[in-house]
Amino acid sequence: MAQGTGSINSDYKDWEWSDDAGERARLLQSPSVETVPKNSESQGNGLGATSALGAVFIVVNAALGAGLLNFPAAFSMAGGVAAGIALQMCMLIFIIGGLVILAYCSQASNERTYQEVVWAVCGKVPGVLCEVAIAVYTFGTCIAFLIIIGDQEDKIIAALVKEPEEVGSSRWYTDRKFTISITAFLLILPLSIPKEIGFQKYASSLSVIGTWYVTAVIIIKYIWPDKELVPVEIPTSPSTWTAVFNAMPTICFGFQCHVSSVPVFNSMKQPEVKTWGAVVTAAMVIALFVYTGTGVCGFLTFGAGVEQDVLMSYPSNDIPVALARAFIILCVLTSYPILHFCGRAVLEGLWLRYTGVTVEEDVVRERRRRLLQTISWFLLTLLLALFIPDIGKVISVIGGLAACFIFVFPGLCLIQAKLSEIQETRAISWWAQVSYGVFMVTLGAFIFGQTTANAIFVDLTA
Repeated sequence: MAQGTGSINSDYKDWEWSDDAGERARLLQSPSVETVPKNSESQGNGLGATSALGAVFIVVNAALGAGLLNFPAAFSMAGGVAAGIALQMCMLIFIIGGLVILAYCSQASNERTYQEVVWAVCGKVPGVLCEVAIAVYTFGTCIAFLIIIGDQEDKIIAALVKEPEEVGSSRWYTDRKFTISITAFLLILPLSIPKEIGFQKYASSLSVIGTWYVTAVIIIKYIWPDKELVPVEIPTSPSTWTAVFNAMPTICFGFQCHVSSVPVFNSMKQPEVKTWGAVVTAAMVIALFVYTGTGVCGFLTFGAGVEQDVLMSYPSNDIPVALARAFIILCVLTSYPILHFCGRAVLEGLWLRYTGVTVEEDVVRERRRRLLQTISWFLLTLLLALFIPDIGKVISVIGGLAACFIFVFPGLCLIQAKLSEIQETRAISWWAQVSYGVFMVTLGAFIFGQTTANAIFVDLTA
């Protein structure tokens, strides 16, 4: 994409809201990414800390996560292996395209985080909508994390107390609501209160190890299945043509690394769009193999009877699977505070912008407000997780928002960036890029509308 000579939204600094906004909530940095400050003299001189190969692994890490537990169920909803893989391949083209667009717009606007790019390129209203979407998305993901903790603890406790899984336990300390609550209060809440989070790189390592181990276990269990693991039914085609779209929220949720991709791009030694295109293509192909391996093997092992959380389909006394559950719990325990930090930073930025107060003026009240925000966020996510035991219902809701980050906002950025270029004539490539941006926005809006409507009228009212 050729960068135009025109400036993008030159009135960006002239909005009514405070431009500081907690440094405009400089958040959602990918773990282990060290970026050069935006006002540094070295900006744009290729002095970042991350190599192209390092960027590949960071993007893979940002994409892979606990969402892979839902992929076998997504293949079942899509109507089988062929439909699931085809849907992933089609969406992957636009997922990679969105990542490249964000890098291009980051260079054009000289901004270094996702929401800052949207603010600078698209203007005030899309910028606010983007930040609100990030806050809601991180809130929903925190709920999903707590549900995952409950799912895995149920199985681990069932194995430890040696009680039949189908028989409800009368012991209060094995009750799901108690185990989730005690884990959350003792481990998650203390990690969520600090102003800064310096353990991101450790959480990243745990996440990578955990997701790869889970995938390996699911593949091995399919190749050498236990005798009691017999699939109920293996669909080979979708029941209706609309059933394929039911898998979209999971795919969007799984591949959504776009919010953290902008800081990764700016942390590279040579932040060039062409190099970045190769980086994200390699990263998404790796993620595709992991998700496809998990989805195909988990689906073929259990067929249409697979649980929304695939690990719940395995027996409690399976040692390798129990270790996978422990890995997932550990990943989620360290990932929740990071997601909460991101959401809290967005809310803080919105508050400071709305009030017009600078960070320096608001230091005294920041701690009190942070405690109130953290405790409110924590209690609300915990309460919802206790009464929404199905991770699929949560992913069906936040998966639509993930589609906005993948399709809608990048598409809007591309359209606005091309319209802002000063050119005497519009070349065919210009029209092609604008048309591509319009198509991305349309596709993202369709996915968001379809999945959200389905979640409201089917899942949440069931």
